[in-house]
Amino acid sequence: MSAAVDTKPVPVSIMSALILRAIVDETIMPEFEKTGGAARMIWDPTVGLMRRIAEGEKADAIVAIDWAIDDLQAKGLIDNASRRPLAQASVGVAVLAGAPRPDISTAEALRRTLIEAPTLVYSRTGASGIFFEKMIDDFGIGEEIRAKALVVNAGLTAERLVTGEVGLAIQQVSELLAVPGTDLVGAFPAELKATTDFSLAVFADASDRQAAGRFLDQLYTPYARKAYEAAGLEPRF
Repeated sequence: MSAAVDTKPVPVSIMSALILRAIVDETIMPEFEKTGGAARMIWDPTVGLMRRIAEGEKADAIVAIDWAIDDLQAKGLIDNASRRPLAQASVGVAVLAGAPRPDISTAEALRRTLIEAPTLVYSRTGASGIFFEKMIDDFGIGEEIRAKALVVNAGLTAERLVTGEVGLAIQQVSELLAVPGTDLVGAFPAELKATTDFSLAVFADASDRQAAGRFLDQLYTPYARKAYEAAGLEPRF
């Protein structure tokens, strides 16, 4: 009697920045699995993903900030023809649900709000944290803000609102919206140009390019577009 054959698909491995986590879990993955596909997600801020790649970690495809995709392309690590723009994210502010919403309508109002906030949190390795650190230095309040800020290496900063550790959370709007029990105050004022573009690509040495392509195609469907917009992301397609 012959042994049973395992017909489960081999999961395609996808590295992705955290902005897509809730969208993939709730919208993309269920649809991909309906087609018979399976995926293993590797979640990390873009800086973390680039460190993993530098240390030799492999995957079939990646979703990351444009500068990282540029770097991978320059090193010949991605299939250039597979590169596509995906979405634009904005940096914003959140508070605990029901808490007063501070004024962030202008750059000066945001600066004043940051100075007056007793506690705040941001993620240093994410795109939002990189922008935020430069911004507070440009505001001339870098040392003052860092002295009272909780800095996390990864994860959703708004979770620290729910635990009561801080009163103000800074991160991409899409990531702030992913945490129940919090209120989005809004995106940083347009004058600060606090936006980040994300793209995706298949790795040149992907073990299953076709499966990677099928998964990535799920990120460009009409239901995916609706999910991006609901999450505070602006589609770039």
